[in-house]
Amino acid sequence: MTETTTRVHELNLFRRYFDLVAAGRKQIEVRVRYPHLEDLAAGHVIRFRIKGTDETCDVSVKRVTQYDNFEALLDGEGPGNINPTSTREQQLANIRNIYPPEKEALGALAIEIELLNT
Repeated sequence: MTETTTRVHELNLFRRYFDLVAAGRKQIEVRVRYPHLEDLAAGHVIRFRIKGTDETCDVSVKRVTQYDNFEALLDGEGPGNINPTSTREQQLANIRNIYPPEKEALGALAIEIELLNT
Protein backbone atom coordinates (compact mmCIF):
# COMPACT_ATOMS: atom_id res chain seq x y z
CA MET A 1 0.00 0.00 0.00
CA THR A 2 1.40 3.37 -1.02
CA GLU A 3 0.78 6.49 1.01
CA THR A 4 0.97 9.86 -0.70
CA THR A 5 1.23 13.17 1.06
CA THR A 6 0.40 16.55 -0.38
CA ARG A 7 3.22 19.07 -0.31
CA VAL A 8 2.33 22.08 1.89
CA HIS A 9 4.10 25.43 1.48
CA GLU A 10 3.73 28.02 4.24
CA LEU A 11 3.74 31.64 3.04
CA ASN A 12 3.01 34.94 4.76
CA LEU A 13 0.35 37.24 3.37
CA PHE A 14 -0.72 40.78 4.22
CA ARG A 15 -4.14 41.08 5.85
CA ARG A 16 -5.80 42.80 2.87
CA TYR A 17 -4.81 39.97 0.53
CA PHE A 18 -5.44 37.26 3.12
CA ASP A 19 -9.04 38.43 3.48
CA LEU A 20 -9.56 38.21 -0.29
CA VAL A 21 -8.13 34.68 -0.36
CA ALA A 22 -10.19 33.57 2.65
CA ALA A 23 -13.35 34.92 0.98
CA GLY A 24 -12.54 33.03 -2.24
CA ARG A 25 -12.27 36.30 -4.20
CA LYS A 26 -8.56 36.13 -5.09
CA GLN A 27 -7.77 33.59 -7.81
CA ILE A 28 -4.13 34.47 -8.55
CA GLU A 29 -1.37 34.98 -5.97
CA VAL A 30 1.69 36.92 -7.14
CA ARG A 31 5.17 36.01 -5.96
CA VAL A 32 8.76 36.53 -7.04
CA ARG A 33 10.51 33.49 -8.53
CA TYR A 34 12.52 32.77 -5.40
CA PRO A 35 14.51 29.52 -5.37
CA HIS A 36 12.40 28.13 -2.48
CA LEU A 37 9.33 28.28 -4.75
CA GLU A 38 10.99 26.47 -7.66
CA ASP A 39 9.20 23.20 -6.98
CA LEU A 40 5.75 24.75 -6.38
CA ALA A 41 3.32 22.89 -8.63
CA ALA A 42 -0.33 22.08 -9.29
CA GLY A 43 -1.74 19.85 -6.56
CA HIS A 44 0.37 21.38 -3.80
CA VAL A 45 -1.23 23.25 -0.90
CA ILE A 46 -0.29 26.72 0.27
CA ARG A 47 -1.03 27.63 3.87
CA PHE A 48 -1.19 31.40 3.98
CA ARG A 49 -0.53 33.01 7.34
CA ILE A 50 -0.81 36.58 8.52
CA LYS A 51 2.65 37.15 9.96
CA GLY A 52 2.71 37.23 13.74
CA THR A 53 -0.72 35.59 14.10
CA ASP A 54 -2.22 32.11 14.18
CA GLU A 55 -4.64 32.97 11.35
CA THR A 56 -4.20 30.64 8.40
CA CYS A 57 -5.99 29.85 5.18
CA ASP A 58 -5.29 26.82 2.98
CA VAL A 59 -5.54 26.86 -0.80
CA SER A 60 -4.88 24.31 -3.50
CA VAL A 61 -2.47 25.25 -6.28
CA LYS A 62 -4.15 24.78 -9.64
CA ARG A 63 -1.39 26.21 -11.85
CA VAL A 64 1.92 28.07 -11.67
CA THR A 65 2.94 30.33 -14.57
CA GLN A 66 6.24 32.20 -14.88
CA TYR A 67 6.53 35.75 -16.23
CA ASP A 68 9.50 38.02 -16.83
CA ASN A 69 8.04 40.86 -14.78
CA PHE A 70 4.93 42.08 -12.96
CA GLU A 71 3.54 44.04 -15.92
CA ALA A 72 3.56 40.92 -18.11
CA LEU A 73 1.93 38.96 -15.28
CA LEU A 74 -0.88 41.48 -14.85
CA ASP A 75 -1.47 41.54 -18.60
CA GLY A 76 -1.42 37.74 -18.85
CA GLU A 77 -3.60 36.95 -15.84
CA GLY A 78 -5.95 39.95 -15.70
CA PRO A 79 -5.89 42.30 -12.72
CA GLY A 80 -9.39 41.28 -11.59
CA ASN A 81 -8.13 37.76 -10.86
CA ILE A 82 -5.30 39.08 -8.72
CA ASN A 83 -7.15 41.72 -6.72
CA PRO A 84 -10.76 42.48 -7.68
CA THR A 85 -10.75 45.60 -5.50
CA SER A 86 -7.89 47.51 -7.20
CA THR A 87 -7.09 48.85 -10.64
CA ARG A 88 -4.19 47.48 -12.67
CA GLU A 89 -2.15 50.61 -11.93
CA GLN A 90 -2.82 50.36 -8.18
CA GLN A 91 -1.89 46.69 -8.20
CA LEU A 92 1.36 47.29 -10.06
CA ALA A 93 2.31 50.03 -7.59
CA ASN A 94 1.37 47.81 -4.60
CA ILE A 95 3.30 44.80 -5.91
CA ARG A 96 6.37 46.92 -6.62
CA ASN A 97 6.10 48.42 -3.14
CA ILE A 98 6.34 44.89 -1.73
CA TYR A 99 9.02 43.69 -4.17
CA PRO A 100 11.75 46.19 -5.17
CA PRO A 101 13.33 46.13 -8.67
CA GLU A 102 16.09 43.68 -7.72
CA LYS A 103 13.44 41.16 -6.63
CA GLU A 104 11.29 41.72 -9.74
CA ALA A 105 14.42 41.01 -11.80
CA LEU A 106 14.22 37.39 -10.57
CA GLY A 107 10.95 37.02 -12.49
CA ALA A 108 7.36 36.71 -11.36
CA LEU A 109 5.06 33.79 -10.57
CA ALA A 110 1.31 33.75 -11.07
CA ILE A 111 -0.07 31.05 -8.79
CA GLU A 112 -3.66 30.09 -9.55
CA ILE A 113 -5.30 29.08 -6.29
CA GLU A 114 -8.55 27.61 -5.05
CA LEU A 115 -9.76 27.92 -1.48
CA LEU A 116 -9.88 24.64 0.42
CA ASN A 117 -12.68 23.92 2.85
CA THR A 118 -10.95 23.37 6.15
